[in-house]
Amino acid sequence: MKTRKAFTIEEIRALKPNEKIALVATINEEGLPHITLLTSLLALDETHMALGEFSKGLSKEYFKKNHNIGFCILTMAMDMWRGRACYTHSATEGPVYEMFNEFPMFRYNTYFGINTVHFFDLIQANEKEKLPFAKIALAYSATLAGKWNAKQKRTEIPLNPVAFTLFNRMDALKFAAWIDDDGFPTIVPVLQAKAADPATVVFSPKAYRDELMTLQPGTPVAVYALTVKMESILTRGAFKGYKRFAGITLGQCDINWVYNSMPPVHGQIYPGVPLEAVMDF
Repeated sequence: MKTRKAFTIEEIRALKPNEKIALVATINEEGLPHITLLTSLLALDETHMALGEFSKGLSKEYFKKNHNIGFCILTMAMDMWRGRACYTHSATEGPVYEMFNEFPMFRYNTYFGINTVHFFDLIQANEKEKLPFAKIALAYSATLAGKWNAKQKRTEIPLNPVAFTLFNRMDALKFAAWIDDDGFPTIVPVLQAKAADPATVVFSPKAYRDELMTLQPGTPVAVYALTVKMESILTRGAFKGYKRFAGITLGQCDINWVYNSMPPVHGQIYPGVPLEAVMDF
């Protein structure tokens, strides 16, 4: 896939609307991948990007400590750009801050606007892509056919019934992220991914094969699921490698962490976090 270090004028225009799916992959304190939906992400010019913060979340903490991010932007026209960028600084005033708060989504919002703008240098961007629907359909069918044989007998239940159902919904878009050898997160669409059981995610590599086949056993992988109703769930676990189930090759991830990424209350749901009494007000 061709890559470059600058956006074109046409791409800057295409990435500006907030009506899009924009995912940002960051690296947490443990060096593990994390994925967040941040629809405000856009290209400021040929070599710079920015996103507006209107709610707190882990991703903002992560990219301030480890500046490397990966991004995936899918527009309403189903055009997609992926790439890498590096966090530089934040601002709570200035012309870009004012620009974000002039967008209709935030200008006319009664409850909140953009409170902080975060800036990034573009490191690398892929050429515009189209989702390969024919290959995705083949991969989806292969995953469905093989996932029943990929079930594991584990006592843990990382995905509760609600999360399990959400992850396996037909309208759920899924994206995987892992950390490449150069220290940057990579995001790859895995719309074909399914939860074979509450502790196992599987996917056929028939779509995005070249990228998915670079995954090595033991690699920490995050898989983010997002429905058309903006319901979402984030899982993370170790990639177990590619195995054949009833003659079908599937990649297998063991889930060991689940995060509710839906507002208004983001938070870890597996392993369970003990409730703590609020002592100071």
